[in-house]
Amino acid sequence: MADEKNPFPGENNTGHIWDGNIRELNNPIPRWWMNGLWLSIAWFVGYGILYPFIPLAEDSTKGVLGWTMVGEYQEAVGEITAVRAQFETRIEGMTPKEILADDGLTTYAIASARVLFGDNCAACHGSSGQGNPGFPVLADDDWLYGGSIETIEQTLRNGRRGMMIAHGKMLSDQEISGLAESIVGWSQGNGDASSTQLFKDKGCFGCHGQDGKGLQMLGSANLVDAIWRFNEADRVAGAAYTIRHGVNDPSDPETRQAIMPAFKDRLKSNDIKKLAVYVYSLGGGQ
Repeated sequence: MADEKNPFPGENNTGHIWDGNIRELNNPIPRWWMNGLWLSIAWFVGYGILYPFIPLAEDSTKGVLGWTMVGEYQEAVGEITAVRAQFETRIEGMTPKEILADDGLTTYAIASARVLFGDNCAACHGSSGQGNPGFPVLADDDWLYGGSIETIEQTLRNGRRGMMIAHGKMLSDQEISGLAESIVGWSQGNGDASSTQLFKDKGCFGCHGQDGKGLQMLGSANLVDAIWRFNEADRVAGAAYTIRHGVNDPSDPETRQAIMPAFKDRLKSNDIKKLAVYVYSLGGGQ
């Protein structure tokens, strides 16, 4: 548009005017904005020179610094490993009981084993050892084989596979129901094993003891406390099922499965020691 036809002469606009007074000015871009543009371009080029940048078919350009995210990660792991080495070296020649006698090593073992527990144990025993349905609680004082630090380590290394034989072909339905009701009654304070004739007559005391409190050397359950491994809503029915089908009995396809796997071929010896200390620390390792 010629200047004489521009309603805003001398304003340095482009002549593009809308609605009588909306116009496009022709001012230069602010210097700070241009400086920022050129700096960003320089940064872009510099980054591409220094660091991995341009994707290739199976890799990328390396950059003159040779930096990679994997390399930085490995360097950090190396630093952590160096810090841990002094503790791991000491643990290698010690038993879990000796580790417990050293406050510094105990603190390290517990902190280090939290991840090990989460990766290997929490799926069955819960994130805090509270136990998931059908799996033992590790934070109470009820231990089938005993809760000493030595026993816990042995369990972790070699696993456990106790067995209770299925009594479905040995006992009548009435006898199974009677035993189940008695066992649940004991846990509620109603009588005890020594006063139940059926418990004696069927030889249950051979595994569970005369008092029904179980024998650690066999890993048999305590029948007179209120702690239940298989904690169904109907405890009498649950106890009857266990009596009928047993636990880990290969002769009964409906038997309960209760197997603790061995970790001696899965974890390093030091890791097993640290896990033993951690489990012991949860509160029930006495």
